[in-house]
Amino acid sequence: MARRGVMSEALKVELAKELGFYDVVQREGWGGIKARDAGNMVKRAIELAEKRMSDR
Repeated sequence: MARRGVMSEALKVELAKELGFYDVVQREGWGGIKARDAGNMVKRAIELAEKRMSDR
């Protein structure tokens, strides 16, 4: 069963660049990133979503 991604590809790329591991994504794809980097990416996405909600 395939899982549908919640984050857009553009957001994932933006976060990977911001967090400093986009070079790994370019070389190895999303499967090449460390679990810690994936967790930090999710954490940052949640922070951004919460900020956008509070700004409304």
